[in-house]
Amino acid sequence: MHEANLVMTVNGPCPSPDIEGAVLPREHLRSDLRCAAGAASDPNRWLDEEDAVVEELRDLRRYDALGLVVELSCIGAGRDAATLAKVAACSRVGVVAGTGFFAGPFTPAWALDADVDTLTAHLLAEIRDGLDGTGVRPGVIGEIGAWDGDPSPAEERCAAAAARASLASGLPVAVHHRGALPLLEILLGEGLPADRVSVADAGTDRALPRKVAEAGGYVCLSSLGSSPGSDRLRHALALVEEGHAHRLLLSSGLSRVSEIERYGGAGYGHLFRTFLPRMREAGITEDTIRLITRDNPLRWLARLEQ
Repeated sequence: MHEANLVMTVNGPCPSPDIEGAVLPREHLRSDLRCAAGAASDPNRWLDEEDAVVEELRDLRRYDALGLVVELSCIGAGRDAATLAKVAACSRVGVVAGTGFFAGPFTPAWALDADVDTLTAHLLAEIRDGLDGTGVRPGVIGEIGAWDGDPSPAEERCAAAAARASLASGLPVAVHHRGALPLLEILLGEGLPADRVSVADAGTDRALPRKVAEAGGYVCLSSLGSSPGSDRLRHALALVEEGHAHRLLLSSGLSRVSEIERYGGAGYGHLFRTFLPRMREAGITEDTIRLITRDNPLRWLARLEQ
């Protein structure tokens, strides 16, 4: 094994220094969470607009130097590896796909009663052999979550499996804001270093970003175009002021068709066109913005080539 600072994209491993421009570390390019056993259905909880997504990413590459998108629709969340490969090819923006079990209602029936070893073996098989019958290999484990906030026994086992698969493969783990801190504790309890974990912030717990950063993990502020976007800005500025800029990630956080530009949403470009200009107005330097939007996510994503 030698350290190569590789990021696994849908087109294969890529050295981190070769990835130019910004990274969106928490996005959905194709997802479907409309229906699941035990969860209220929501006809708006989906995203399946390949052409529109490609157009947005292509424009962001041209005008805002977007270099990479981390797509977190994992097992049970409508993941489509073949579509992700097409989006990457057509937009010429790198895409990272995910493995891992999302959350209880969206977990496959066979996995609900499976033990940690079985779940871990399944994740490692996807990491080794590819996703959904394709040759596309994942570059991240997640996004894992706890649908009701407190992890169920099945969600606890899925989190433990994510940690063990991460330790065995070198891939990082992404944690959903549902059940964020309890899941982080499980990951750390399995021996996973905190700097291999990114935890999403929903903006509802003002202490969460600081807790994650102080633990040594990455806190990902997303849903930047939603109504509490000003809270995300305050959180981001507070983390920088407190010396945690090296633990901060930013992403637009799209997951619904209504959020893309074609249907009146803020789109993937909200980070570049609204949020980052506000950070600059608040006095954040270009070096710090580069740290947050490129260096941090690439450091989190980098793995050891075996």
